Amino acid sequence: MTVEGSAPGAVSGGLDEPEELEPEQGTLALAADDDRHTIADWEAAAAAVLRKSRRLTDDDPDSLVWEKLSRRTLDDLTLTPLGTPSLLDDLHTEGRPARAGDWDVRAHLAGADATWLSETALVDLDGGVTSLWLQTGSDTDLAAALQGVLLDLAPVVLEAPAGEQAALARAFLDVLGDTTPAPGTNLGGSGDDLEEVARLALGRGVLGVVVDATTVHDRGASDAQELGHSMALAASYLRRLTEAGLGVDEAAGLFEFRYAATDEQFPTIAKLRAARRLWARVLELSGGDASVPQRQHVVTSKPMMSRYDPYVNMLRTTVAAFAAGVGGADAVTVLPFDAPLGRPDTLGRRIARNTSALLMWESHVARVADPAGGAYAVEKLTDDLALAGWAELGRIEEDGFAALEQRVAQTAARRDSEVARRRRPITGLTEFPNLAETLPEREPDGFFGGVRSYGHAFEAMRDEPAATPVFLATLGTVASHTARATFAANLLAAGGIASEVAGATDGVDDLLVAYGGQRVVCLAGSDPTYGDWGAAAARALREAGASHVIIAGKPTEYADDSCAMGVDALDFLTRTREKLA
Repeated sequence: MTVEGSAPGAVSGGLDEPEELEPEQGTLALAADDDRHTIADWEAAAAAVLRKSRRLTDDDPDSLVWEKLSRRTLDDLTLTPLGTPSLLDDLHTEGRPARAGDWDVRAHLAGADATWLSETALVDLDGGVTSLWLQTGSDTDLAAALQGVLLDLAPVVLEAPAGEQAALARAFLDVLGDTTPAPGTNLGGSGDDLEEVARLALGRGVLGVVVDATTVHDRGASDAQELGHSMALAASYLRRLTEAGLGVDEAAGLFEFRYAATDEQFPTIAKLRAARRLWARVLELSGGDASVPQRQHVVTSKPMMSRYDPYVNMLRTTVAAFAAGVGGADAVTVLPFDAPLGRPDTLGRRIARNTSALLMWESHVARVADPAGGAYAVEKLTDDLALAGWAELGRIEEDGFAALEQRVAQTAARRDSEVARRRRPITGLTEFPNLAETLPEREPDGFFGGVRSYGHAFEAMRDEPAATPVFLATLGTVASHTARATFAANLLAAGGIASEVAGATDGVDDLLVAYGGQRVVCLAGSDPTYGDWGAAAARALREAGASHVIIAGKPTEYADDSCAMGVDALDFLTRTREKLA
């Protein structure tokens, strides 16, 4: 039954629409008047917090919080503490993901042992993996390695050493036989074998080229350098393939790009979006179809992982995988937490593949096509990275890849400096290290060869721990010395130096009772305690046998060295280890 004049199918009766709750058309005014806040309100609230922590003075304007809370990337791009609409002024928001639904969960397998490859591949596939990244040589028995793998359902991406790619591709096609290959199968052409592998791929209707940007990332490149390298490499591949007789679109259709995802989630998201924008521009300038989406295989970063306290790598790779998924990666490889130690065990591989499963099926990250789309800070960073990556491409085109390596080395040195000063903390290595841990034993597999770990200098110290400990001369009560004692103990442990703690003391005599004759001592206490009996403590410890006195805090005349926030930890630890030798 309908009311006269109403639309067909409308039901009579019911309540009137509550128009007083309807926001003004074109707005999302869902908050009450007293819940609406301006940028100035946020500045005032943030400034109040910074003043409590003494990062701002009472005379500083509230607007200074932008400078205090912003962060500069290794590409000298600014990451703002808060996204605002003004960031999108005159901005191009291109590079949005084309993937709809779940990403391809890709497992990495490396080695020449066909039995191990086959058994591991089947376990991974049964556990939720949807494709395989097979890194092996041309002499591997592929028929045995891929036994039981349904090649029409599970794509395989090949990677072989230089000079063996064509032979491995032909061996794979022999194993494939008349089977229709799964979409996403890639013969992995690059380097000298590029043209031959590309023609084999065209003949079987599969992908045939991998543009691997993770190689430069592994040596320490920044995000923009990784982007510029990938575009320069892809452009050189396009030139070679078109010179070999392929059309631009025909050649570009063979490409898959491999990028690294780090635990810096917003730069990773922006990098993947910027990569699509750059590739579209390269295709446009090459006379190709710029609307064809870039296919991205994203691998959790190797250099961000640590050999020490490797279980923390689970957290790093989870954040990286989240960023890869949100950034629109077509395929994601989560490296096992124990991969830096050698060939991962069953637990490591299981957690790696389940990371993607949890993100997609429990957290529903893949349910939204572009979760970061429209976020002011992400869109701004995407644009900044696209411009920086394009500029890097121009420099490579002009100066060559050798010049890029020099810039990458400079970036790596800058990162090393920030890690050394613990401005880029690495949990379990430079922060909260555990000298008593027993590392899992893994069979070496060479997968991390040539990788410049972000914490490599600290790992080298941990590899050869100091033979003797430092006496941590804690002055005063536990409450008064805990902060500096904890800081000093963690700092020393980051360099493989154990410390023996005096505990609560009430004067020089208590300190001497706890002292065990260590050559190096570190005073740790509050400023008032230092003023009362710090000098006397240092003098008494020297008389008792100490040859080197450190103070946790500001430098003093009675101490030989000092450690505090902002110190170059690497230099300090090197000096301290020399005194312990």
